[in-house]
Amino acid sequence: MRDDVARGVDHGDGTRGLRMRLGEVVSYHSSRHVSAEELAFRCARTINRARQVGYRTLMANQAEWLGRFWRRSDVRVSGHPELQQAVRWNLFQLIQASARAETQGIPAKGLTGSGYGGHYFWDTEVYALPFLTYTSPQFSRNALRFRYLMLPQATERARELSHDGVLFPWRTINGHESSAYYAAGTAQYHIDADIAYALMKYVYATGDSEFLLSEGVDILVGTARFFMSLGFFDPTGEKFQIHSVTGPDEYTTVVNNNFYTNVMARYNLRAAADVALQMRRERPEAFQELSDRSGLSIDELDLWDRAAKAMYIPFDEGMQIHPQDDQFLNRQLWNLDDPAVGPKRPLLLHYHPLTIYRYQVLKQADVVLGLFLQGDDVPAEIKKRDYTYYDRLTTGDSSLSAVVQSIVAAELGFRETAMDFFLRGLFLDLENLHGNSADGVHIASCGGVWSALVFGFGGFRDDYGHFSIDPRLPEGWESLEFNVTLQGYQVRVTVEEDAVELQIVDGGEGLVGPVTVMGKEVVVGTRPVRVEGETTLVADEQGLVEAGIATDVVQDIVTVDK
Repeated sequence: MRDDVARGVDHGDGTRGLRMRLGEVVSYHSSRHVSAEELAFRCARTINRARQVGYRTLMANQAEWLGRFWRRSDVRVSGHPELQQAVRWNLFQLIQASARAETQGIPAKGLTGSGYGGHYFWDTEVYALPFLTYTSPQFSRNALRFRYLMLPQATERARELSHDGVLFPWRTINGHESSAYYAAGTAQYHIDADIAYALMKYVYATGDSEFLLSEGVDILVGTARFFMSLGFFDPTGEKFQIHSVTGPDEYTTVVNNNFYTNVMARYNLRAAADVALQMRRERPEAFQELSDRSGLSIDELDLWDRAAKAMYIPFDEGMQIHPQDDQFLNRQLWNLDDPAVGPKRPLLLHYHPLTIYRYQVLKQADVVLGLFLQGDDVPAEIKKRDYTYYDRLTTGDSSLSAVVQSIVAAELGFRETAMDFFLRGLFLDLENLHGNSADGVHIASCGGVWSALVFGFGGFRDDYGHFSIDPRLPEGWESLEFNVTLQGYQVRVTVEEDAVELQIVDGGEGLVGPVTVMGKEVVVGTRPVRVEGETTLVADEQGLVEAGIATDVVQDIVTVDK
């Protein structure tokens, strides 16, 4: 036998008709934090504990754990059993990939296949973490700690590219950059802002200021410094520009002023400055510690704030749309309706990258993703023009696109389009729509399915810690029910055609809010709060207040003013 092959043989006596059950217990430990010599001992110790507990107890414990998961995470689509089954399949893939990832990160394929070699991308922060933040916040915290522990390598990477601060690797498994193609890899500098964005969403949802002040703020400071060294003020000093970057769309690389990168960098700079200034006001000792270890000064914070306010966001006055970058609209349009092009998908397998880069054609949502994450101040008519323009250019060659297009389509009232894109994301792996599910499940798309349901059809938003719900229920759906964990309370949201009902179902007695529901402010408690059109019903005996009246709810959370 070879050195890396083992075999176990069991012998026993039996008679015809005898039924036997064979149980196998496997223990897995990693050498990342212990010596290789220690592994065999640890594995044996774990197996011995499992034997002592017993198979039935292990099964019962697992069932109990999964029961808790489904109670806080399930999304219920009434009257559509096929959709319901597919939704739960996607959610199960997410928890399989993340529950025991702890501080190891969440691979793009989870543990389902060898695709991408187990590497981590921005998929985690933008697509998987929203689900975890609002349903299993501890798992989201673990994933963010994975990035915090990566800061030494990220600092080294920034220096390697002659920049200040930190630059997180585009593709990694150990903290070091593993991407072999800089144009569609390293140049996607927006990953820094994606991580900062996910961090702040976690803090707003949980109120975990301890994590923010002890570890998260170092991520904010490092990423803000990076963007300051990457960008520059133009000669007038009125515009802050960022050149030679690649946005989420990998069919358009190394451009100036990518819309998505700029709006996310603006958020990153604003959040870093405001959090640090709030620390200085409210936690002076913590701010002094931060200043001592990082050399942070008030002048630097003022510069970040100035850059955020001066961030250049490309906009074409004639077409009244946001160009994806400075030169995007000058490129030739790619005719995706050409019968000769239609079967050649994805384009990258049939055309050289340099050919693709010359055209207006998208692998995945770019401006549209920016509108979802940072479009609260963009007028609805501009959003509609943006969405319509880029919809016809988007090939959908990326598994990250359909779910985002569904969310924005739902927000804009394009109900049929939103449902079409949602179904593409929902059945991406179940029907092998991209022909590569054998390489592993698309975990990011699974997270996007949850986001399409909750942010898209459910209309849930967290705008700098201000929660709102403005649903867009698909035609033919009786109701949509989901849970979001806010400030430690599990809030059940039930959306019907003309009504929304909210109720704290776990976390104890307390209040959450105010939450803006279809334009009305309500405070949520353990009794149902129902909003029907223009009418807001509240439970007076619970001490809740009429919509719009201030409450005495104290939230220990770092706030960021827009």
